[in-house]
Amino acid sequence: MKSTNVKNKFLVTALFMLIITSARAQNSQVLYFMNLPQNHLLNPALRPTNSVYIGLPALTGISINIKNNFFNFSDVFSEGLDVNKSTIPFLQPDFDTEKFLSRLKKSNYLEPTASVQLLGVGLNAGRDLYVFLDIVDNIDVNIAFPRDLMRLAFLGNEAFIGQTFDLSDLRADYKYYREIGIGASKKITPKLRFGAKAKLLFGISAGSFQNYGLNLTVNNDFSNTLDANMAFDISGPFQFYTDSENHIEDAKFDNERFNTSKGTIRFLTNTRNAGFGIDLGAEYAVNDRILISAAITDIGFIKWKSDLSNLEAVGNVEVSGMDFKDIYEETATIDEVAGNLIDSLKQVFHVAGTEKPFTTKLPVGIAIGGKYNLNEKFSIGVLSYSRIIGQQIKEALTVSANMNIGNSVSTTLAYTACNHNYNNLGLGLGFRASVFQFYFLLDRIPLSWEKAGSGNKSATLPSNWNTIHTRFGMNLVFGNKARNNM
Repeated sequence: MKSTNVKNKFLVTALFMLIITSARAQNSQVLYFMNLPQNHLLNPALRPTNSVYIGLPALTGISINIKNNFFNFSDVFSEGLDVNKSTIPFLQPDFDTEKFLSRLKKSNYLEPTASVQLLGVGLNAGRDLYVFLDIVDNIDVNIAFPRDLMRLAFLGNEAFIGQTFDLSDLRADYKYYREIGIGASKKITPKLRFGAKAKLLFGISAGSFQNYGLNLTVNNDFSNTLDANMAFDISGPFQFYTDSENHIEDAKFDNERFNTSKGTIRFLTNTRNAGFGIDLGAEYAVNDRILISAAITDIGFIKWKSDLSNLEAVGNVEVSGMDFKDIYEETATIDEVAGNLIDSLKQVFHVAGTEKPFTTKLPVGIAIGGKYNLNEKFSIGVLSYSRIIGQQIKEALTVSANMNIGNSVSTTLAYTACNHNYNNLGLGLGFRASVFQFYFLLDRIPLSWEKAGSGNKSATLPSNWNTIHTRFGMNLVFGNKARNNM
């Protein structure tokens, strides 16, 4: 019976990861020390032992990362509760609001990212020279909000009459873009290897919210007054309809351009939103057993020029609040609360008179690693990875045990401390069958499980899970002779 439960948990984990992977991660600590061609995405100085690799569209690499610092999987799926629009736990009267609010930080974030590697090629091009090409589609979403915003939503306006809240930490942006990168890795000295990759970036769609100042005051009649200085720049298939004063009356997604395959292709291959990026990396052999490495990746920007909509909000405006208590007490439905919020946003923002191009920067990654080779097959690694988003820095520290048997089998078992969690176990497995190399990585294996649902629809699912990262794919590899990467 016990083995059956373990098997079921493994199957649920694998299935859940495969389902959500239809949704890029900027980093995988598990991947860094594995003998896989994809590790040059983290440090362009790293290279596999094979002479040639080819990555086929979509098959070579799909990656997803979902990370937040305030919400766990178990907060959504609870035992005895059927999950649907009307029974989501945090919209129920018995939801433990105090416990949830106590977990909130001063600044809270949600960061889902996804990527699909459309093409990958790497090959030896001379003595100690390895060159590579990558074409990758990326989606990055970053949302941050202050704790007071959630306190207002869950506790209601009447608890804060006369108070003013500083919401200047509120931010949000998304980017859907394609990168075409060409790089090389070469031994500069007998001990030092250097790598670099230049990337052309082509933006497909983006939204960038700039918060220059936002204060919210709760009035005596329970309404809210916003003192705002904000802008929201959009590049995408959206149409905004305004009144005579440029206030928004309606907004619609432009479905018509996607009615034909030609229109869809034109949208996905747009080159007007151009940018540039660069990755730099190095690896140094201290001696026969100790290697240290470092990299800085995704230094770059995109300037958005097509399908522009520029929204602005300056001055004072009165709006209705987003009060979940109305849903608890059944005086309003979730649709009505959402509708009131949308109507309030229409009052806040107006469309700028002229279209203005805007620029977004990529989240920069900094990796510093060290590896101790126990022998030709086994090693121990330590990796520090930092991701810089605006003025925020997210840090992760990983310790790993690695096994690389030539180009036949590559495995990693890792422990990572990140995102206020210290029970993150990761696993990576890559193996070769003839010229086919398969790999699967999971940066966090769920260790705690709970029942979710009710009756015949119940299932055992991971709990206390607020960080998810997985990557899997297949490469074609040739000339697989083990060699010293340095």
